[in-house]
Amino acid sequence: MTTRVPRPDFLLVGAPKAGTSALHLALAAHPDVFVTTPKEPKFWLCEEAPPPHWRGPGDRHSQQEWIWERQAYADLFRPAPEGSLRGESTPFYLWHRGAQRRIADALPDVRIVAVVRDPIDRAYSNWMHLWSDGLEPEADFETAFALQDRRIAAGYAPFWRYRDLGLYGEQLRDLFELVDPARVLVVRYRDIVDRPRETVDRTCRFLGIREGQVDRIPRDNSRPYVAPG
Repeated sequence: MTTRVPRPDFLLVGAPKAGTSALHLALAAHPDVFVTTPKEPKFWLCEEAPPPHWRGPGDRHSQQEWIWERQAYADLFRPAPEGSLRGESTPFYLWHRGAQRRIADALPDVRIVAVVRDPIDRAYSNWMHLWSDGLEPEADFETAFALQDRRIAAGYAPFWRYRDLGLYGEQLRDLFELVDPARVLVVRYRDIVDRPRETVDRTCRFLGIREGQVDRIPRDNSRPYVAPG
C-alpha cells in the first residue's frame, strides 16, 4: 500500500472576516473531508522559521498559534483517513505573496478556494472584531482605517491591515501568475449568505467530492445559514 505524503489537497484562503471560517466548518462536516486542527496553521506564511515578533495589541499571543516547522505541519495531516480529501484554512495565504509562491512550488496539484467579501464590509468587520476584543484602541473606523501604514511600520501583525487585505484584484492577479486559474475557485461572501447549499455543492464539485452531503453553512456556533427547502 502506498502511503500518502502528509500534505493538503486543498487550501481555503481568501480574506479574514470574509466567510472562510463558515465555509471551513461546512467542509469539515462533509464525510469525505479531513481538515486540520488548528484550522489556521499559517505554515506557508513562514519560510520554516518562526514568525516575526509582531508588536500590535494581542499579536504576541496570536503568533503562538503559528506552525512553522515542516514536520509539525506534516503531522497535522497524518490522522486523515485513507482516501479523504485533506485541507486547511488560512485566509492570509491569498494576501501574502511569499505564501503564494511557496504553495505554488511545493503543492503543484493543490486546489485553492478563495473567499472574498466587499472590501469595505470586510474591513469594517475586521475593525469591529478587534474593537470588540478590546484590542483596537481607535473607536472610529475611518480613523483606524487610515492608521494602517503607521501600524505596519510599527510592526503590527497582518490582521491589522484593514485596507491591504481587501485588495483581491491584485492578490488574484499575482496568484494566477503562479497557479493555473483552473485550480482556483473564487467564492463570494454573499453566496455563502444567500445560497449556502448551492455554494457548498459548487465548492464540492470543484474539489471533486460528493455533492449534497452538507445542507448548511454555519454562521457561528449557534446561528447557521440554512438552505431553504
